[in-house]
Amino acid sequence: MAEPVRVRRLTDQEGRKLQQIVRRGSTSSVRYRRAMMLLSSAGGRPSSPGLRPGVPSSLLNPDDEDFVIQTATTRPNRLGQPFTRWSIRKLAACLRKVHGRFIRIGREALRCLLLRRGITFQRTKTWKESPDPDRDAKLDRIEHVLGRFPDRVFAFDEFGPLGIRPTAGSCWAKQGKPNRLPANYRRTHGVTYFHGCYSVGEDRLWGVNRRRKGTANTLAALKSIRAARPDGAPIYIILDNLSAHTGADIRRWAKKSKVELCFTPTYASWANPFEAHFGPLRQFTLANSHHRSHPAQTRALHAYLRRRNTNARHPDVLAAQRKERARIRSERGIRWGGRPLTAAA
Repeated sequence: MAEPVRVRRLTDQEGRKLQQIVRRGSTSSVRYRRAMMLLSSAGGRPSSPGLRPGVPSSLLNPDDEDFVIQTATTRPNRLGQPFTRWSIRKLAACLRKVHGRFIRIGREALRCLLLRRGITFQRTKTWKESPDPDRDAKLDRIEHVLGRFPDRVFAFDEFGPLGIRPTAGSCWAKQGKPNRLPANYRRTHGVTYFHGCYSVGEDRLWGVNRRRKGTANTLAALKSIRAARPDGAPIYIILDNLSAHTGADIRRWAKKSKVELCFTPTYASWANPFEAHFGPLRQFTLANSHHRSHPAQTRALHAYLRRRNTNARHPDVLAAQRKERARIRSERGIRWGGRPLTAAA
């Protein structure tokens, strides 16, 4: 009998990539199966793909097709199966064992049927419903001040933790020869948090890096916002419900300084206008970076803020903000400043 064929010795990068595909799964069953085969072979185990021609499909009537679609879109554990998702093989096997029906369909025919009926293999998404009893009132207040007093509305939030280590990103490079950064998973410099402030009316960002979150650092940032309107007119600051934002010292200062704190509802920090700027900050200052120290990282962050404020209406900046807003909306299923687009089933 012929000797089994084994793959060559994998490089570290190849092994990590295959391990990532197997652990995280893949929307392509073929890609996932190939990764399993290569890892098995590299580990010295016999790798049998178990591929065989699919069982020829019999002609299914419309009722049987509807039943197949209903089964495919039902969680397996609800049908007494000991797993959480279907594969084509498991689904075909389950259909052959259904009592009272004779559904004998090959795997490829089953795959074609699902595709024809608009059923594709997708990642499951999650969401959080806000349990805040004042959710609607808070959103209404944020909408009101944004629409009525945009020149006196500000936003505050923290961005981080920001560590010192090479961060993967993307850039232009010759095909097949991407730029590489050294892998370093040790955080020997600690972390910082960017305390960011945003003027909605002026479309201007500023902030400072701090070693930790806390009431004192939050209050210092809020005072810088108050100083942005030296005329003493009442201002509105939108921020989330972090405990460092809701302390008695901050509330007393806000009352004395003509500042109204507009808190976002619980699990609804997407209503903060600052959220749309986290994507560009991450994309243009952290991704594809290799900062040597926190001061170097802070200088790069402030350099971006200066350039961004000078070119606030640049197409690249606006496109990055739109992309981040779209991501936030799609995850929450909520349009900006409004109500859920569709009721949860």
